[in-house]
Amino acid sequence: MKAIILSAGQGSRLLPLTEGRPKCLLPIGPRTLIEWQVWALTQGGVDDIAVVVGYHARDVQELLKRLEGPHLKIRTIFNPFYKLADNLASCWMARHEMDRDFVILNGDTVIQPRIFQKLLASPAAPITVTIDKKESYDSDDMKVHLKGEKLLDIGKTLPPERTDGESIGMLLFRGEGPKLFTHYLDDIMHTPEGLKWWYLRAIGQIAERANVLTCNIEGLTWGEVDFPADLERVSKLVEEWA
Repeated sequence: MKAIILSAGQGSRLLPLTEGRPKCLLPIGPRTLIEWQVWALTQGGVDDIAVVVGYHARDVQELLKRLEGPHLKIRTIFNPFYKLADNLASCWMARHEMDRDFVILNGDTVIQPRIFQKLLASPAAPITVTIDKKESYDSDDMKVHLKGEKLLDIGKTLPPERTDGESIGMLLFRGEGPKLFTHYLDDIMHTPEGLKWWYLRAIGQIAERANVLTCNIEGLTWGEVDFPADLERVSKLVEEWA
């Protein structure tokens, strides 16, 4: 299994913690954020990881070199548009890596290994979006609208009556899924608005025409690191995992 991690951004909402250091290199307990990601993915059988880098790319590359081994290949892809573009551009820069089944993970999502393992065991579909559910959602949550397990819509602005959960920032592409995704990426990047799109917006468009399923991981633990307060919360999570 191949994984692609999107870690090009600085994490400006975490300033001054990310002054001179990208979000993915922030320490969370005994490891950095990206080290927790690599650990979780390899526990699920990933042996091939491509990381999209941008802000302080060389620092990320140096750390990743130390994580490589005889059973784990890691390489980086530089996104020169990281200051100007949202993460669809990072996906587009990595499209040559989407040549077979793969999982994509947002650079700010920390997961316990069982989440990835549950995603891999989910029913086969071209694209599977990992979701969680809670009592209420805020404006920053990437909300999803479902019919059973099928994704109907995804976005931060979905109204409460059409919100059935949230995406945690990890998707699995199988079978025709990689080709379907890269086709949409290329089409969108050829439009004037391409640099300003989140890649999950493209997933929403695909869901209108193809079978995009979801994998509900309620009861399992994960965290998203966007603000300083998130670091404390996620640090407590990894203490339990360790």
